[in-house]
Amino acid sequence: MIMAIEHKTFVVERMLAASPKHAFRFFSEPALKERWTGCHPDWTVLEERFDFQIGGVEAKRWRMTNGQEQTFLAHYLDIVPARRIIYAFDMTSAGERVSASLATVELMAEGAGTRMVFTEQMAYLGDAASMRQRIAGTGDGLDRLVDIIAMDVASVH
Repeated sequence: MIMAIEHKTFVVERMLAASPKHAFRFFSEPALKERWTGCHPDWTVLEERFDFQIGGVEAKRWRMTNGQEQTFLAHYLDIVPARRIIYAFDMTSAGERVSASLATVELMAEGAGTRMVFTEQMAYLGDAASMRQRIAGTGDGLDRLVDIIAMDVASVH
């Protein structure tokens, strides 16, 4: 069954307890990024690439506990260290494309921290309920980023 395409733009803002330069590391360094994006410890990672540069690719393929595979494939379009990241990505589940998106991450100094603004322009190919779950999952991931950066900064002081 072919689902209608739902176009959705959403914005998630978070305050990060670090400078833009330090916060940027949690997007650009694989081990730091995994700390906040690795949210399914029971999934098996089948493939992983991380080439964080303009023109680079980030890819991950997992096998979920039910045996189905899920993928994330991103292409970095623009990177300005400590300021912004723009990438296009798609996601699949069980061999079917679920969404295709353009995402922008902006990092702006505010006081002693950073205001992070994540904007996603998505073409969603599934049902409305799973689209809401996907958007909520993005917010949950960015909440983990807030917490991990706060713990990282606290451990230094």
